Amino acid sequence: MKQIADLNIPEELGYTAEHIWARPDNGDLIIGISDFAQDQLGEVLFVDLPETGSTFDAGDEFGTIESLKSVSSLYTPVSGEIVEVNAVLADRPSLVNGDCYGKGWLVRIRPQGAPTLLSAAAYLSGLKN
Repeated sequence: MKQIADLNIPEELGYTAEHIWARPDNGDLIIGISDFAQDQLGEVLFVDLPETGSTFDAGDEFGTIESLKSVSSLYTPVSGEIVEVNAVLADRPSLVNGDCYGKGWLVRIRPQGAPTLLSAAAYLSGLKN
């Protein structure tokens, strides 16, 4: 496992304490798991994501991610509607490990309201405690 100093935590993204990142994109939010989360999980074997059109409240579980080590719940950082799911992950879930901020994104959500997100520095600070 990586040391905290070796983690890739891009400053332009927002984070949650549940290790979700969010990136604004044309009014939507692209959601994924952080480098810390994928590193802790180990090899990702399966990602269970919601159907397009599903709606969630902030903090709701929107899916799960399964690795050799465990099954972890995924929680949405904002209320809204899922407008796109990364279908490539059905056949290539390991993209979450290899490119968690790029090709390994999970869902695109059309938010209702603004998410409460941590800065990269605040997220990293929480990991050290």
